[in-house]
Amino acid sequence: MRFPIVLLFNPEKNDYKVVVADMPGCECRASTMDEALDKVISVIESHLSILAEYNEDIPVASLFESHVSKMEFRGGVWAVVDIDVAPYLGKSHKINVTLPELLIKKIDDTVSTEATYHTRSGFLATAAMNELGKLK
Repeated sequence: MRFPIVLLFNPEKNDYKVVVADMPGCECRASTMDEALDKVISVIESHLSILAEYNEDIPVASLFESHVSKMEFRGGVWAVVDIDVAPYLGKSHKINVTLPELLIKKIDDTVSTEATYHTRSGFLATAAMNELGKLK
């Protein structure tokens, strides 16, 4: 899942505050942008581990456009980090799903050209998480 992050420079401390826009409380500080981008991935993974440990929902990533106009993010530099959320969703279970042949072909075509999904199951899991995120 691709999570939008914003890097906010603090001239008083000469460092960056990195905020994961879709995860309240998930943030870190770093002295350079490169360090910030490296550090924020481990911070996100730790945050997701805690959510999973307490059986909390994994946040669904939104488009950064939904956050860019927020006052607390003004003047920030936006980036997107790709995080595999599968390890935080619990044990996998095999299920049978019946879908129309054309839809399966479109899914398989997408999976073969988009490395993001890796498998048909990955595509369906991502689609399901996106739809479930809309219900909140």
